[in-house]
Amino acid sequence: MTKNIRHEAYDIIVKVLKNNDFSDNLLQKKANSLRHQGIEHIDFLYQLVKGTVKFKLHLDYVARQHTDAVKFEKTDLKIKVLLYLGLYQLLYMKSVPDHAAVNETVELAKSIFGEAIAGFVNSVLRSYQRKPEVTYPEDNIHRIAYEYSYPVELIEDWFRLWGGDKTELVAMFFNEPSRLHLRVNTFATNTDKLVHYFAKRNVACSLSQASANMLICENPLAALEDVAFSEGYFTIQDASAAMIVELMDPQPNESILDLFAAPGGKCTYIAEKLQNTGEVIAVDKSPAKMKLLKQAADRLQLTNIRMIVEDSLKYGPVAPAYHRVLVDAPCSGWGVMGRKADLRWQQHQDIDELVKLQEKALNYAASFVRKDGFLVYSTCTMNPRENEEQVKKFLQKNPRFTLVKAENHIPGEFTEDHFLKTIPYKHFMDGAFAAKLQRIG
Repeated sequence: MTKNIRHEAYDIIVKVLKNNDFSDNLLQKKANSLRHQGIEHIDFLYQLVKGTVKFKLHLDYVARQHTDAVKFEKTDLKIKVLLYLGLYQLLYMKSVPDHAAVNETVELAKSIFGEAIAGFVNSVLRSYQRKPEVTYPEDNIHRIAYEYSYPVELIEDWFRLWGGDKTELVAMFFNEPSRLHLRVNTFATNTDKLVHYFAKRNVACSLSQASANMLICENPLAALEDVAFSEGYFTIQDASAAMIVELMDPQPNESILDLFAAPGGKCTYIAEKLQNTGEVIAVDKSPAKMKLLKQAADRLQLTNIRMIVEDSLKYGPVAPAYHRVLVDAPCSGWGVMGRKADLRWQQHQDIDELVKLQEKALNYAASFVRKDGFLVYSTCTMNPRENEEQVKKFLQKNPRFTLVKAENHIPGEFTEDHFLKTIPYKHFMDGAFAAKLQRIG
């Protein structure tokens, strides 16, 4: 059984690293198939795939120290993935005995490629066992990149922005297991009731300092499998994302536009804040992601969301008709690299093109805001070019809008220069940014 799971994990990892497929999509499909077959160990599959993908560069760096460098450079990726998979279990999975990590990986290599490749894999893994010490480059940029497994170019960017110490803190944080944040559906229950409910089931939850409607759960699997989730009493959402909606501060009976709305974590919170009154127009071009929004809305019993599958930059008619508009812009995703294992390898995107798209989205969204209404611009990155600089540039060109102090709506410790700004290693959540602007003319 475990061998089968390792093989399934291997197939997914190859697709992710070779074709840039998204691991979340592949894992969800495979997990559904395995559950249908009555196969367990789904959590082991997730650990193997997510961990191996996340630590790919570190695992590659370790493997190179136990092979011939020239030959390894020419080695097929499919063979390298076997080494990554075996080394990941040896380095990071305390629940897997070393002998099982080696033997099962060698058997997997034998079943896929035959005796010769299995012998090579066995040789490298045994060599690491004999000499597990790793020697890193002396310069900090390359050391951090290889030790914590990030593209060198990304670490160079972070060094320029934050310096070495903060860069290393960010890199370390995103390699730690993510804490599960629960957003209480206040339309159905309240925080105290949900904490008490979980306590009776020995699921430890604590109050979040970020929001009165957020909990931090110490047993993610138990929470997700509880009937309270399927019945809509809570949603999985990082506190940084929830605070963006609290910054927006939706009021009952308002008309709100949410551009780039799917998969809908912020959208459903807006609908809850409206107490199922008013209307939230949710626009996104992805039918698959909008299906997830529909499922979430149904689970939470929200009836005030109207979903429109369309490019957010083509939605119309353009008219200043909305009390509040959220533009959760496409971004580099620097703030969510802990939860999205493959995102760091699908960098380095063209930041210049992203900035142009964000500027266009912000200007387009502004055209929908009525007088005295509000516009919230948000991202899940810590890149100033996509955040503060983007907003300041908009305000210079649009004197009809003014910046609203974020600290008027959310705890001050999560703000900087009147923006919402979360720092992962400081606040123990995703990195996020948001600015609230009011149309005054």
